[in-house]
Amino acid sequence: MRSPLFLHGELIPIVHRVVEVHEQENTGKVDILTKGDANDDDDRVLYAYGQYWLKPQQIMGRAVGFVPYAGWVTIMMTEKPIIKYMLIGALGLLVITSKD
Repeated sequence: MRSPLFLHGELIPIVHRVVEVHEQENTGKVDILTKGDANDDDDRVLYAYGQYWLKPQQIMGRAVGFVPYAGWVTIMMTEKPIIKYMLIGALGLLVITSKD
């Protein structure tokens, strides 16, 4: 994987589905192939040059649930900071104007 993955100079985690796991029983070596749900092909183009599989130590965690389209919110706030500031301002106004 092109590790770490950066967007606009900031480190971003990505969540992709594991599509293949190869485990060598005699050595315990494990190779993992991932794919993004919105991608037609697997993630080999995202991996470092010459790397065709991920190793378990390159996996940061495991998703246990999902919220559809929630990732778009974080992408939009990263690409267009004005949206982030508008959201923070709206939440601030909500806190200030709330009665309790």
